[in-house]
Amino acid sequence: MTAASETYGTTEAARTVYNRVPKVTADFWLIKLMAVTVGETAADFLATNLGFGLSTTSWIMSGLLIAALALQFAQKKYVPSIYWTAVVLVSIVGTLITDNLVDNLGVALETTAIGFAIALIVTFAAWYAAERTLSIHTIYTTRREAFYWLAILLTFALGTAAGDFLAEGLGLGYLQAGLMYGLVIAVVAFAFFVLKMDGILAFWLAYILTRPMGASFGDLLSQPAANGGLGFGTVVTSVLFLACIAGLIVYMTLTREGLEAAAGNDNGLGA
Repeated sequence: MTAASETYGTTEAARTVYNRVPKVTADFWLIKLMAVTVGETAADFLATNLGFGLSTTSWIMSGLLIAALALQFAQKKYVPSIYWTAVVLVSIVGTLITDNLVDNLGVALETTAIGFAIALIVTFAAWYAAERTLSIHTIYTTRREAFYWLAILLTFALGTAAGDFLAEGLGLGYLQAGLMYGLVIAVVAFAFFVLKMDGILAFWLAYILTRPMGASFGDLLSQPAANGGLGFGTVVTSVLFLACIAGLIVYMTLTREGLEAAAGNDNGLGA
C-alpha cells in the first residue's frame, strides 16, 4: 500500500459517522428483555426491601440516570457498557415514575397507561417533525439522541403501567400476562418478517411490548407465592439478571457487536 493510499484510508476512517445506539440483533433483544426485568425487580428492592421508599429511591436513581446519560451523550459511537448501563437505569426510573403516580398520587393504572401512550405519540410526532425520520439507524446528533432516550423512558413507564394493569388490575396473573405480551410480540415479528410491516413501526411496537412482558416475568420470579409469584425475591432475581447482562456486555465489547456506521437503512428489527 502506498503512502497516499494509507493517508486516504485514514481520512475515510476519520470521516465515518457511527450510530450512537446499537444495531438491532438477537443479543439486543435478549439484553433489553433482561434489562426491563431488572428495572422492575430492582425498583421494588430499593424502594421496599431497603426501606428507601418510592420518593427517595426515585431521586437517587434519577440522579444516577442523569449522570449515565451525560456520559452516554458524550460518546460519538455505541459503547456497550455505557449504553446498557443507561438502559438499565432508564428501566428502573421508568418503573419508579409509574409507581409514584399510582401508589403516591393515586392515579389509576389505566389512566397512567393512557397518559404515557399519549405522551409517547406526541414525542414521536415531535421527533418526526424535527428530523423527518424516526430511524434508529441514524442516531448521530444530540437532538436525535435526546428524542430517542425520551421515547425509551416513556416506553418503560408505559410498559410498567400496562403490565401492572393487565396482571394486577384485571387479575390476569403474572405468567398469563407475560405470555400474552409475548404472543403479541410474536404477531408483530410475523407482520414484520412475513407481511413486510414497516421496520421502524415494528421496532417501536416490539420495544414497547417487551417492557410489560419483562415486568410481568420479573414479578412472576420475585413476588411471593401468595401474590402469584414464584418467591425467588427481588435480590436473587435482580442479581441473576444483572450477571447475565454483564456477561452479554463483555461479549458485545469484545466482538464489537452492535457497532454500526450511521446509515439510511430503516429495517427496524435488524433483519
